[in-house]
Amino acid sequence: MRVRSLGHVVLKVRDLEHSIAFYRDVLGMKEVARYQGVMAFFTLGDNHHDLALMQIGAHAPEADPGSVGLYHVAFKVGDSLEELRACKAHLEAHNVSIFGMSDHGVSQSLYLQDPDGIEIELYVDADPALWRDDPGAVLTTRRLKL
Repeated sequence: MRVRSLGHVVLKVRDLEHSIAFYRDVLGMKEVARYQGVMAFFTLGDNHHDLALMQIGAHAPEADPGSVGLYHVAFKVGDSLEELRACKAHLEAHNVSIFGMSDHGVSQSLYLQDPDGIEIELYVDADPALWRDDPGAVLTTRRLKL
């Protein structure tokens, strides 16, 4: 057996409509379906769905930062620093707080949170030659200034 690709991610959210607005209107994902008022499905273009949101209710507790589980979800937003700068300006125009910007050598990233506090990484890739011959290159983290 060999896993060939990541098919999709399902995130649990408190308020489906509020989260749909974030992923659709701020991040620009295309909503393709809803299920029984508790789930929404989004495509990035090549798959029937890449992300789904499942409403679990307003009183759901915060995830314990020290527990096993999801750390963050990363979405590629382009191939250049200019595209990442445009992404940053778009987020700022929508009053989305960016709490981190990193140069990982192999990629450059912005870090933010969705309405439920789930960490989101938006990134652009650098030249793949940086890691193809040296997979350890992914261990780089420096402060990114945009």
